[in-house]
Amino acid sequence: MSSKADEGMWTLFNLPDVVYEQMREEGFTLPRTWLYNDSLGRSAHSDAGEERQTKNNCAASAVVNFSGFCTGVVVSPSGLVLTNHHCGFDAIRELSSVENNYLRDGFCAKELTDELPAENTFVAFMRKQEDITPLLDSLGMKEMSAFDQGALIDSLEEAMTEQARGIDSTYYVEITPFFEGNAYYATTYQSYPDVRLVFTPSKSMGKFGGETDNWMWPRQTCDFSVFRIYADPNSGAPAPYSKDNTPLKSEQYIPISTNGYREGDFAMTIGYPGSTERYLSSYGIEEMRNCKNAPTWQVRGVKQQVMKRHMEASEAVRIKYDAKYASSCNYWKNAIGMNKCIDSIDIIGIKRQMKAVIDTLHYPGLDLNLLKRLYEERAVAQHTYTMFKESFMRQSNNELANRARKYFNGMPVHGPAKLPKRQYTMFPDNSDTWDRDLDIDAMAALMRNYREQLKPEALKAGYLPTFYKRVDEQYQGDYRRYVEDIFNNSILFKKGAKIPVFTTRKLKKDIGIEFSTSLMETQADLKMVVDAPLSDSIATQERLLCAAKLQLEEGLPHYSDANFTMRISYGQVGGYSIGNYNSGYYTTAASLSDKMLQGGDNSDYYVEPHIRAMMDQKTYGIFTDDISKTLNLCFLTNNDITGGNSGSPVINGNGHLIGLAFDGNWDSLADDIRFDTSLARTICVDIRYVLFLINQWSGSQRLMHEMGIDD
Repeated sequence: MSSKADEGMWTLFNLPDVVYEQMREEGFTLPRTWLYNDSLGRSAHSDAGEERQTKNNCAASAVVNFSGFCTGVVVSPSGLVLTNHHCGFDAIRELSSVENNYLRDGFCAKELTDELPAENTFVAFMRKQEDITPLLDSLGMKEMSAFDQGALIDSLEEAMTEQARGIDSTYYVEITPFFEGNAYYATTYQSYPDVRLVFTPSKSMGKFGGETDNWMWPRQTCDFSVFRIYADPNSGAPAPYSKDNTPLKSEQYIPISTNGYREGDFAMTIGYPGSTERYLSSYGIEEMRNCKNAPTWQVRGVKQQVMKRHMEASEAVRIKYDAKYASSCNYWKNAIGMNKCIDSIDIIGIKRQMKAVIDTLHYPGLDLNLLKRLYEERAVAQHTYTMFKESFMRQSNNELANRARKYFNGMPVHGPAKLPKRQYTMFPDNSDTWDRDLDIDAMAALMRNYREQLKPEALKAGYLPTFYKRVDEQYQGDYRRYVEDIFNNSILFKKGAKIPVFTTRKLKKDIGIEFSTSLMETQADLKMVVDAPLSDSIATQERLLCAAKLQLEEGLPHYSDANFTMRISYGQVGGYSIGNYNSGYYTTAASLSDKMLQGGDNSDYYVEPHIRAMMDQKTYGIFTDDISKTLNLCFLTNNDITGGNSGSPVINGNGHLIGLAFDGNWDSLADDIRFDTSLARTICVDIRYVLFLINQWSGSQRLMHEMGIDD
């Protein structure tokens, strides 16, 4: 993609000069070394004063990969991390119970000793990044098969990790493709597994607006949560949870500003955007629209209806499924909105117009007609595979789907290695994480829907799992009775059962094992078409197409598609217009009060009475905005973000934190494919809104003082 003002997800270690100069012109006042410097590759525990001084001024070491799917930012010298509420949602849910429902009621640790260990949560710091494309070229990677390329990457990752651990034993290296595989970068990380919950608002505030407002503007959601990183008390290095661990001494953190912003002010985000496809061909976008997005929202809609009905009937069920439901809904709505945008601005047509220009290059090996045929060849299988995964393979579906999949993949094997017939596997008792009635109803509904949505070509190709024959013959098409029978009688659900690894004739007849086998067989049939060698051929042509586009725009700066590595984007605070609609660029406490009045009719707008009283104050002290003369809640920037950027710090031109990115707007949901500079907006929670809630809720100044905020 050619450089445009405010467009781009730029890597920091090789930020183009023209991009940095554009940032300076738009209001960024700090030196390039404030963003990133090579000293990140040295020991994190060095005593070199000069190195510590350099690292102190490097923003890249204050931004974290939060649990592998979000972003967070360190905001104090004691490892305090801010991220979005929806990023911490699952950790908060796991810490909640009916008696201590932190998800519903919120949580505030009064003292350090009250902070709660989040067992399955981690943060990772990026310590260094480098381009290793020349090294791979010298090793002949381009001439290798896809399998051999993967083996080379794996071995090189191991070697580079071993080398990095000579600097610091807690470092590890990941090698990631960029520009559709035309380049490869190696990134050194350091992961901290002891992360603890410090503060979360109630769900009514952290998810205010729910699915009604998801991807929408205006917003009033206070989408934040607070965690802390703990480390070994002696070395300060990463360490598993221990009561003896102490807060990480953070040499790098982003200071907070309560001075607010004006329209047109410089704003940037640093974070971990997950995935974009801006180099993708028109044929790839057509597949995305018809074979991925469309079946995704259709199947998830069926599943979510069942989940919602059961969650509304029981608070205990809601706690178990709230995070799963929110995750499902997020990309259900995203898929709908993306397809709408693809059609409304004819992105497929725009992409096809480039074909004639690309053809004139005669780029070696590139054949766009072949690429078209390859996509057509896998269209039916890809559409079916999306339905299959959404129906039977997603973890958030139900426990039956999970156990059916894990029986063949990923379960630890017990027993003597030399005696396979005596080896067994067993499922742990995780009954506190799922609900039997919900799972039975959901799987029955998904089974019925999969069959009803299956295209005639897919049925002819044999993509209907064989268990449907048993449903028809033994259960007369009663899917619920069939699923209930598995829960009641299969060894998959017998508590403490030792399931033989060596499949016996008796085990094959088990109704749950039969169901699992049927799914694995159908999955294998689908992957035979969807995956290699067809996918390898498509990937090769897409890589060559990307290379051709880069050659066409040679001399201009380019950024690679997002791949959940650290990126910076820059832009300005400001709204957007469509026709007679003007979005404005911020919301205030008054708009929250207006929506809260609708809480009786829409549960997404319900807020507890004591919180309503807290938000309806006449004055907001140091958190009052100079322009609005009240409390600002959320604001817009034109930063370039996508999923994974959730929790990214929004930083002003002086390097101070003014908010957290948490969403994009509905009018630009196709930005993952084609960035629209006039419509693309990032929705951010104002840091003053965050601080106001912490201040009102906590009853103490501990956290406020730690973040450098004094009344």
